[in-house]
Amino acid sequence: MALPVLSSSAVKFRRVLAQFPQELSLAFAYGSGVFRQAGAPAGHGESNMLDFVFAVDDSVTWHMMNLLKNRNHYSFLKVFGPKQISSIQSYGAGIYYNTLVPCNGRMIKYGVISTDTLIDDLLHWKTLYVAGRLQKPVKILTQNENNKLQAALVSNLKSAVTAAFLMLPESFSEEDLYMQIAGLSYTGDFRMVIGEDRLKVQNIVKPNIAHFQKLYSNILQDCPQVVYKHHLGRLEASIDKSPEGQFAQLMALPRTLQQRITSLVDPPGKNRDVEEILLQVAHDPDCGFVVHQGISGIVRPCSIVQSAKTILTAGAKKSVTYSMKKLYKMTRGWLRKT
Repeated sequence: MALPVLSSSAVKFRRVLAQFPQELSLAFAYGSGVFRQAGAPAGHGESNMLDFVFAVDDSVTWHMMNLLKNRNHYSFLKVFGPKQISSIQSYGAGIYYNTLVPCNGRMIKYGVISTDTLIDDLLHWKTLYVAGRLQKPVKILTQNENNKLQAALVSNLKSAVTAAFLMLPESFSEEDLYMQIAGLSYTGDFRMVIGEDRLKVQNIVKPNIAHFQKLYSNILQDCPQVVYKHHLGRLEASIDKSPEGQFAQLMALPRTLQQRITSLVDPPGKNRDVEEILLQVAHDPDCGFVVHQGISGIVRPCSIVQSAKTILTAGAKKSVTYSMKKLYKMTRGWLRKT
């Protein structure tokens, strides 16, 4: 049985997708317009902007077709054509957003990312931008039979669990695990200081535990360190915090995160191999904090570049409007907290 989402039905989502070129390897909807978030006023989610990500095999061709269908979605950059738009897309997280777009009586935002860039982020956490979105519940709208992409989607979830285990204490609750996972892609994001509700992670997780369970149940059931009592909806975990246990987890982390951890720990000029450095980190009582700092080192620069891109891709007027909406959410969350 499908888990409940907000009343934006599958029919509404299909109508949105019908407005765009159909050459999509993956399309999903996410955010407060799809899944209920704690602290939102009644009915607020039904009026929220709907957020989408479209993965495409050929960005230049897709933007060319979309310019023919939806030229008004683009900022002034449309005059430079699809090649320049795709070039700008490649900076930051490798995703190009059109925001505050009226569509079927609803305001939407959609990001376009190449399939290869998405797979790279899912496997290696190069930016953790779209990979981070996919570590939380999303509504998959269409997905082609790309075995490499499917394997990368599963790998991303396994990596999220491994990173969370390293940062959590030896014993923790199921909610603690999902809170840690949901917070990965916000670690170091400067927008969490200016522009986002500081209760964002909690607001995402608490009303959507069942969605997180559905997303992670198979992975947790196969994890020897976890007793997952699915019929009771309860998780019992005892993580191996020995140096040997932590080393095995560190070695299973995505490549970019391993590199970030290495750069934090290895003094300039030593050039030790990654395995040697990770073994040192595994013996460090602050191993979890080092992992946290490594993730922050991935997320922070990407979030800055991606936000700067918004001024170009959305245009000045939409950028100001979008920023004001984010500041309103942040202020509302701060008032709830105090």
